[in-house]
Amino acid sequence: MKKVILSSIFGLMTILGVNAQADSDLVQVGVKGGVNFSNVTGDDFEGPNSRTSFNAGFVAEIPFTERFSIQPEVLYSGQGFDIDQSNQDNFLDNDGNVEYQLDYIQIPVLAKIYLVEGLSVQAGPQIGFKINEEIDYQPNDDAGDIDLEDYSETEDIDISLAAGLEYKFDNGFFIQGRYNYGFSQLIKDYDIHNSVFQAGIGFMF
Repeated sequence: MKKVILSSIFGLMTILGVNAQADSDLVQVGVKGGVNFSNVTGDDFEGPNSRTSFNAGFVAEIPFTERFSIQPEVLYSGQGFDIDQSNQDNFLDNDGNVEYQLDYIQIPVLAKIYLVEGLSVQAGPQIGFKINEEIDYQPNDDAGDIDLEDYSETEDIDISLAAGLEYKFDNGFFIQGRYNYGFSQLIKDYDIHNSVFQAGIGFMF
């Protein structure tokens, strides 16, 4: 809980800091949510199956010109990967999957360029604060969680690049797709990185 509070405060300070440099009368704030298809990639890890989870949080758009804005966000992001155990004789859930759950509070700060009215490209850095790490050998049930907090070797902070497309309608509703690639090594001295595809919707007030 302490990590959640501290990272959320950091995200709020980032939004307020960028907001101070723009015309506050034009700033929009909103909410968003969507689905994550997450995995890890790198030479030191043979690709597992992707984990399907979700993201949700707050977003702001701070315009500097008609076509250029800065878009900071504060999001919960469920990441990690699945391990297929269907060919092994064990006590796992019916579909044979084990989830390795790495969940973050993600704070992207994106440059947003409108190509045409409503349609924009976005890219920028993202800092993630790990708030949960566990193995769930019964992901279709409430049981099966093994907390790895005391045994973790993964880094607490993940630096990544986020890039994607968004279309915003006149009424404030928007849809977006995004890819996040982690530059940080998940485990020190090992070539393992987060890799997340996101699709979502949101609304600007």
